[in-house]
Amino acid sequence: MSTVDRLHEAVAAAPPGPGTLAFFDLDGTLISGYSASVVYRDRLRRFDISVSELLRTTGAALDTRLRGADVDRLMRIGVESLRGRMDDEMREWGQRLFRQEIASMIYPEVRGLLAAHRRAGHRVVMATSATPYQAQSVAEDLDIPDVLCTRLEVQNGMLTGGLSSPPLWGRAKADVVRTHAAECDASLQDCFAYSNGGEDVPMLEAVGHPVALNPDRTLRAVAHRRHWPAVSLRRPQRGATPVSTARTATAMGALMTTAAAGAAFGLLSRNRQSAANLVGTVGPGVALTICGIDVEVTGREKVDAARPAVFMFNHQSSLDLLVLGDVIRRDVTGVAKQEASRDPRFIPVGALLDVAYIDRSDTTRAKAALAPAVDKLRAGVSLAISPEGTRSPTPRLGRFKKGGFHLALQAGVPIVPIVIHDAGELMWRNSLVAHAGTVHVTVLDPVRTEGWTVDELDDRVRQVRGLFEDCLHAGHR
Repeated sequence: MSTVDRLHEAVAAAPPGPGTLAFFDLDGTLISGYSASVVYRDRLRRFDISVSELLRTTGAALDTRLRGADVDRLMRIGVESLRGRMDDEMREWGQRLFRQEIASMIYPEVRGLLAAHRRAGHRVVMATSATPYQAQSVAEDLDIPDVLCTRLEVQNGMLTGGLSSPPLWGRAKADVVRTHAAECDASLQDCFAYSNGGEDVPMLEAVGHPVALNPDRTLRAVAHRRHWPAVSLRRPQRGATPVSTARTATAMGALMTTAAAGAAFGLLSRNRQSAANLVGTVGPGVALTICGIDVEVTGREKVDAARPAVFMFNHQSSLDLLVLGDVIRRDVTGVAKQEASRDPRFIPVGALLDVAYIDRSDTTRAKAALAPAVDKLRAGVSLAISPEGTRSPTPRLGRFKKGGFHLALQAGVPIVPIVIHDAGELMWRNSLVAHAGTVHVTVLDPVRTEGWTVDELDDRVRQVRGLFEDCLHAGHR
């Protein structure tokens, strides 16, 4: 049993309910690396840091790292430099940095750990010395409702260059954790705290279940002496390695070869659907095996329980299409954005499946392109579609579009939600390379569309999106 599994067991054994709090540090604990580094790199790229600030920041950082000085001086230098900025602009900046960089730094196994606490009914809290502009987007993405962080002073929507409270560092963070637990009427003896750094020893000492998560050298030594659990999570896989690159290239070659063989079979048999079924049954599984990716499906029997259907899936990675093909396998076509028609990885399979390409910039043409899909559904061929319309940077759902719901309504077929939990961890949103690992898939119960009307479609969209959210929120365990 892995140390992560033991951590899940400890969570399950703790007192259930909202009286048990789980406090998580941000930098190095929830994310691999430091959000402040992302902020400073972005400011440097935009020439937004003066020489004076850079020198003062470097000096304060060295004092903190080498001499163990408090982070207070370093924080105040950074905050002073933001004087005069608008709060709204800063929040937009933080959201942009999250999408571009910080989202890819989230430890994959963190989501499962958070889900374990939620299944136990625990309340999850982020406790960090970072500012709201660094922390809030991460908290929203991970569905962490409470954020304890270093607050900047804002007057009339503008930053004053000061702090509204001391930085949440060391004992100051521990004090805020104690206060928050008291406000929630929670017993600290039942609570969990997770951190990676020695500066958070006071916070860890304050609770009954301290965990050194991705610990640095100082905290690892303390954890060893105190007999605290010390767990290092798997780092996010973003860069391409020679092995993963070679395996991905081989897998794509195998998929294209299978598609070509299927096309040849279709010409000989004069039956495109039989050829597509041959490719769907063989191609995705072979490609995934070559990449070293296992697909574990919960509820696979529901795929065939209500065909034809509109199979809806959440979309984060190019890997989703292979996973979806391995799950559905036969008698299915798809809807894709126009750009996919020019993607060499997708062209052979798209042609064989007779995929409908949608120009999202032209609503009239998009609706016209969907019309043949209704005919296919009525003829017994299912349809796979991502209601988000595009890939999201993390597993958090984007807004659902109504196109797939209209198709299901017009054809009178059910919607089958297929929840893909972690494909984005093995193949990042804009990556061309897949890494070995396991993708977990949950097939939910079919949603019948009999009796639906166009007028109530917005409510139906919210209903189905809620099913996805609940499943992602609970995790795959």
